[in-house]
Amino acid sequence: MKTVLLLLCSNIFMTIAWYGHLKYRRAPLLTVIVVSWLIAFLEYCFQVPANRIGYGQFTGFQLKIIQEVITLCVFTVFAWIYLGEEITWRYGGAFLCILGAVAFAFWGRA
Repeated sequence: MKTVLLLLCSNIFMTIAWYGHLKYRRAPLLTVIVVSWLIAFLEYCFQVPANRIGYGQFTGFQLKIIQEVITLCVFTVFAWIYLGEEITWRYGGAFLCILGAVAFAFWGRA
């Protein structure tokens, strides 16, 4: 559970770093890059420990699949609340595809 919580925090910072600047299109690109890098540093402060703690309990592949599910969930909320995007059936379809990947990644794992 510690791994999942750390990955959740990591993905929140990652999403803000990658997409938060989209509302500030008039900001100078260099400023946006520097601010995004500073936010991304916080992402790494959560992601690296998450992967260190989780590896062994999960395979590297499983860690990546878990991260992708969290990323899609975080981004969906971010796009809806922060960017004001409409949630469509395509979001649901994408999520179902990722859940299929989770099923295959964890299939037969004891």
